[in-house]
Amino acid sequence: MEKEIVLTGDRPTGCLHLGHYIGSLKNRVKLQNTHEQFIMIADWQALTDNAENPDKVKNNVIEVALDYLAVGINPQLSTIFIQSQVTELAELTMYYLNLVTMARLGRNPTVKDEMRQKGYESDVPAGFYMYPVSQAADITAFKAALVPVGEDQLPVIEQTNEIVRKFNSLYGNILVEAKALLSETKRLPGLDGKAKMSKSLNNAIYLSDSSDSLKQKVMSMYTDPNHLRINDPGQVEGNMVFTYLDAFDADQNKVNELKAHYSRGGLGDVALKKHLFEVLDNLLTPIRNKRLELAKDKNEIYKILYDGSIKAKNIAAKTLNKVREAIGIKYL
Repeated sequence: MEKEIVLTGDRPTGCLHLGHYIGSLKNRVKLQNTHEQFIMIADWQALTDNAENPDKVKNNVIEVALDYLAVGINPQLSTIFIQSQVTELAELTMYYLNLVTMARLGRNPTVKDEMRQKGYESDVPAGFYMYPVSQAADITAFKAALVPVGEDQLPVIEQTNEIVRKFNSLYGNILVEAKALLSETKRLPGLDGKAKMSKSLNNAIYLSDSSDSLKQKVMSMYTDPNHLRINDPGQVEGNMVFTYLDAFDADQNKVNELKAHYSRGGLGDVALKKHLFEVLDNLLTPIRNKRLELAKDKNEIYKILYDGSIKAKNIAAKTLNKVREAIGIKYL
């Protein structure tokens, strides 16, 4: 029996952080043992809002690959590839653009939210505005049945399936609809309590952070601004230290004890943060060490990406060939 196909990936605009780890990377390590998994480094999509800084995208391709390998993604089990090296995806995108209206693209909540976050109005780059169509090409090229996403990306999966249905109704049953595989963990907030952890907000802990950097970031975390003295009762809700302990501390009985102690008073923020630092440092130390070791031979990392891209290209070419035949533009 063939394994179900999974497609997932990240934009190479920076190193990956704890939000990526808890939200998707852990799942990918598990999925590679039960599914045929393709992991895409989406450099084209990163360029949609970084066209004036291509070096940032290029340099981060290798950084993201190092993060993948350091957390345990095995290139023998998962195919890691670079989006721009699979040019068939661009041609599929062109065909799919003919099946989508500008009005429909403008109603996509994911695009609208990201445009708002980046301050785009009518001057939004066309590539950014239409990236859900590019994502549809990425998904359908590999006939991915499952796409692990956060809730904010559900409209993209919905739009992909609309394109699939429109294409199949016009040209025959060629493409496969995908299902979203939601993460069990909600989006991890930033250190400052803001909803999103990101490099641009300077509120993220990266998988590559040194122990010293990690400690500095944890000690600066947002807690309860009204918890002025150790003996004062503290608030657990909205306290980022407890949010992170809920996500990363394997000993949840201890976390509950800490919550009770903090709520009644007598537990200081410094002691609480020191505990969180130990939890996160124990998690990140083996990842950090493996990442540093892998970085010594970047040629090997590029070989992994090259081999994965060749495999992905061959599979995408088969889908593209069927799409061309179905549309009736295969001339030679």
